Amino acid sequence: MRWLVGWSSTAASFGTAGSVGGTDEGRTVHPVGSQLLWGDPDPLWAVGDWRPDEVRVISVDPFTRLAVLGCCAATDEELRVGLFAARGGALRHLTAWAGSYTVVVQSGRRVTVVGDLAGARPVFHTPWANGTAYATAALPLADLVEAQLDIGYLAALLACPDVPEALRDSTPYAGVRRIPPGHALILREGSREITGYEQVASLAVAAAQIDPDRAVDGVRDALVEAVRARLTAPRHAPETLPPDPGPVPGMGPAERRAARGAPAPAPGIGADLSGGSASATLTLLAAGLPGVPGTILGHGTGAGERLLAVTFNDLSARGHGPELERAGAIAANPRLHHVVVAGGEEALPYADLESGPLTDEPGPSLITSERHRLRLAAGSADHLVGDGARQVLDAHPARLADLLMDRRRRHLVKPVAALAKADGSVLIPFTVYRAARRLARTPYRAGIEAAAALLRDRDVQHIAEGSTLDASLAALTWSRPGPAARWLTGEALAEVSVRLEESALRPTSVQRPGEARARAALARYAADHRVFEQAAEVRSQRLHAPFLDNQVVRAARLLPESLRVQPGARAEILRTVLAGAGIHDLPAGWGAPSHTTATASFHQGLRASLPSLIALFDAPLLADAGLIEARVVRKALRAAAEGERLPLDGLADLVSTELWLRRLLSRRGSCWTGTAAPKQRAVAGGVVPRRSL
Repeated sequence: MRWLVGWSSTAASFGTAGSVGGTDEGRTVHPVGSQLLWGDPDPLWAVGDWRPDEVRVISVDPFTRLAVLGCCAATDEELRVGLFAARGGALRHLTAWAGSYTVVVQSGRRVTVVGDLAGARPVFHTPWANGTAYATAALPLADLVEAQLDIGYLAALLACPDVPEALRDSTPYAGVRRIPPGHALILREGSREITGYEQVASLAVAAAQIDPDRAVDGVRDALVEAVRARLTAPRHAPETLPPDPGPVPGMGPAERRAARGAPAPAPGIGADLSGGSASATLTLLAAGLPGVPGTILGHGTGAGERLLAVTFNDLSARGHGPELERAGAIAANPRLHHVVVAGGEEALPYADLESGPLTDEPGPSLITSERHRLRLAAGSADHLVGDGARQVLDAHPARLADLLMDRRRRHLVKPVAALAKADGSVLIPFTVYRAARRLARTPYRAGIEAAAALLRDRDVQHIAEGSTLDASLAALTWSRPGPAARWLTGEALAEVSVRLEESALRPTSVQRPGEARARAALARYAADHRVFEQAAEVRSQRLHAPFLDNQVVRAARLLPESLRVQPGARAEILRTVLAGAGIHDLPAGWGAPSHTTATASFHQGLRASLPSLIALFDAPLLADAGLIEARVVRKALRAAAEGERLPLDGLADLVSTELWLRRLLSRRGSCWTGTAAPKQRAVAGGVVPRRSL
């Protein structure tokens, strides 16, 4: 795990002379395995196995400097210009470079930490030592302040995972907060301010006025630059960067031994080629750009200068033939070296839940981490994945209500007709139109209060796996319960309903339901992607998700809603992107969605691992916390394994949260060391405190 951590204090100096990271006279604290980027009075560290080219520091004087961590295509001169712009308050300028990165700016005693637009590179903060500590991971801050579990957050995460009003800015650790996507944290001698740097209203107006072809061209240019940043990012050594990162906190002895013994991925650039349109687009763009994207000659696969393309062949499930055929047709490109990874019983969901690192928070990838790790281990040191394309490019069903608000009813004809064709009912157009009109006429406050009432009345049993129409109708609301809500206790649901009712009373700038729901879905996906990176991490490998880059997200937000809602819009946009890059010959069926394989794999994995899952919920920590009743979940697991129609993603949320709690409470050690290091790690103790929710 790699993270960035620092703090800003009210004192003129932090610690004793010659020491870095002190809390008071004669006492110091600093992260384990840290690399000091700059020192007191507002120190900054990089922690973990950062590469030299991933950490860059630009200094004008001892108290005017900028650090950028991650993949950033900006040159040193561009970083210097960005530093001067940030001194004048132009924070958006720091987010305009291609790549995925975190920026920290120090100007005098003012420290600014800039988050990204999607939320894939989060920033957390907490009060500490008469000041504020910040980091790009929540667990180190929880260790620093010896935080306890925030049971209310876990309840909200299970009940309403994609509703920001329920989650707010909290984390699983009491007192540790998250800044929202598109915002920056500004610290000035201990004081704290969170400010947005993106003009949401102006983007909405621009999207309504821009020509669709120009908008798609903007997505193409941003995506090409995002891929090029991974191929040709500047390679500069930082000004201060010790060579040995030391041990990585959060990993147990078994995980560290496994990491040391695991083979390193092949050097160079690789990509997923699973047959999906998003990953295939990145693969073809990377292979078609000038330069040497692939492995070094004579190393790894022996593929020379070809790009390593990995396809996961799920042998445990049916229905993978067409995807494999499309992947094989794309891999005929002479600049690609195709590797097919066979996934058997060991790659099923829920397999080998006993192993794996501790992540910042629960996430659905915890139950599929071995499956992902098997695929990624066959990839390259820098591996491109198509994650996030659906959330960035697609239209959330609630955008139909936005079109009605703009009186553009004719743009609803094609999407509604596609739903009718898929479901085979002549009543569907009227049903969808009525739901969209009802949402368009429902104020924000009324919509949130209605969702709170559903939770308070425990009216969540109707949530189940259904057709595309069912999912679309369920999404035509301001907010809705998540798939795991049906198994939570009444006390837990009441707690979340109170959070929703309180948020409905606060002032808000939300105007359009479709836009709000789409942003919330992207933020939730980005947070889960961050957990995926931590759970499936392969030693010496970097995962790159260009669709979650600032510039790609910003360009996609300019796509008109009338274009987004058309059937097959995402595949057509990506086809246009490839055509603009000179790639026209795509296999038949390219871009056709398919979730049959994933669903079948989850069913098979659930049946194969049922005994261990029942044992996991024999005496669950979630029940100790008052969130579930163990017998109810055990009954649901058995029913789902026997084929009853239940929301599998809801069960996955329960399993991953229980698994995360067990890893957290069995953890040893702390992320901090020094004479003033915390005496105990976060959430110390053997049980989750049961309390009235």
